[in-house]
Amino acid sequence: MGMSAGYYLSRSGCKTLLIDAFDPPHTEGSHHGDSRLMRHVYSGGPDYIAMALLAQKLWHELEETTGDQLFVPSGVINVVDPEIHSFHNRLSHADDAGIRYETLHAAEVMKRWPGITIPEHYEGMYEPDAGYLYSEPCIRAFRKAAETHGATLLTHTLVEHIEYGPHSVAVQTSGGETYHANQIILSAGAWFQTLKPFVDLPIQAVRKTVGWFDAPEALYGEEHFPGFTLAGKEGTYYGFPSIGGSGLKMGRHDTGQVWTPGSTMAPFGTEETDEGDLRRLLELHMPQAAGELKRGSVCKYEFTSDEDFIIDRHPAHERVWLAGGFSGHGFKFASAIGQILSDLVQTGHTDQDISRFTLSRFR
Repeated sequence: MGMSAGYYLSRSGCKTLLIDAFDPPHTEGSHHGDSRLMRHVYSGGPDYIAMALLAQKLWHELEETTGDQLFVPSGVINVVDPEIHSFHNRLSHADDAGIRYETLHAAEVMKRWPGITIPEHYEGMYEPDAGYLYSEPCIRAFRKAAETHGATLLTHTLVEHIEYGPHSVAVQTSGGETYHANQIILSAGAWFQTLKPFVDLPIQAVRKTVGWFDAPEALYGEEHFPGFTLAGKEGTYYGFPSIGGSGLKMGRHDTGQVWTPGSTMAPFGTEETDEGDLRRLLELHMPQAAGELKRGSVCKYEFTSDEDFIIDRHPAHERVWLAGGFSGHGFKFASAIGQILSDLVQTGHTDQDISRFTLSRFR
């Protein structure tokens, strides 16, 4: 989110400094692992749907600006056990927004994608205009575009102190420098706890895992298989086709282990569930993709209690904007959120409805 905001601010002519503890793109945030789903028929309601459509438009604009392919329109099939989950409450909002989708019975899902096996009472909803983003190239594109517009990026630099003043904000870094700004954005992802006591947000960092499994290309290759979500009694899962022969990628949205920022994160395979949860789901619903584990990876989520975002002004300091708690579903919105943050810094308001993302809901 910070790299995106840096791009839109610098493009608008603002003098922009970006500070990162690492060297983006990197593996210490929530953006590595090759791919992220880009969906539009969103369960959060019309405000999320409007933001998803804006994000899609802005991703395309970024592609045109940089000449890089960032989005693949693979389509996304969403499969649910209707006894536990339903997508019907979001379809009226999708209709209002003019989003294309198809509702499918289980037999229709399995006929179109023979690699999927589901009980006959399951339901499907296919989004033909959805797909996936290449996550690390997206970060590189924002970085390149921001620097082209004059933004400065400090890498491998920690924020050690923040002093809030009536006319500016002073940020002291691990390099011994102090930078003064009219306004700042704090978007530290799963690392927000390291910014206490300067800001204290109700965010819980969680260790998550994803795996890539050997799967027949004729069934699960990128030319034949869409992105997917699958929600049932086993949990809530998501995944991607085998991209360039990498194997079918799958992760689990729910569950995970609490992680303390700064502590060592256990590598993939430390917990039985790291591979076990994914393999059990594959054996049930995509048995031909339950081949050898080709690769496993760990990443970080930053959960709020309601899994909605935080996009708000600091409650005590009007020159400070906060963006966090993206709860494992924020990457697709990064382009839109960057523009929103740029608007907030420059004008104090945005045309997007962000009322549900305020900190006041936690009081």
